[in-house]
Amino acid sequence: MNTLEFETSLKADGFGEIATVERMAGYHLGEHDHPFDARALITAGQITLVVEGVSTTYGVGDIFTLAAGTPHHESAGPQGVSYRVGRRAVSTS
Repeated sequence: MNTLEFETSLKADGFGEIATVERMAGYHLGEHDHPFDARALITAGQITLVVEGVSTTYGVGDIFTLAAGTPHHESAGPQGVSYRVGRRAVSTS
């Protein structure tokens, strides 16, 4: 899936905010969560997410999804990482 197709699918699924995120090699963020659903397409490098003790590495062309409130760790690969990400607000009602 190319970036345009990915962004089109994000919009169709209600992801209103779309951004590019870049992290340098050595980047690591300990356990945290987000108040929004996230779906990302890796465009360069790699990222590793650890969710419920399971470590998964995503590379170029891979897509990952995290539901709002999902505790996770994240770290960039040896070349860093760049990805397009959609963020979807979660209803609190």
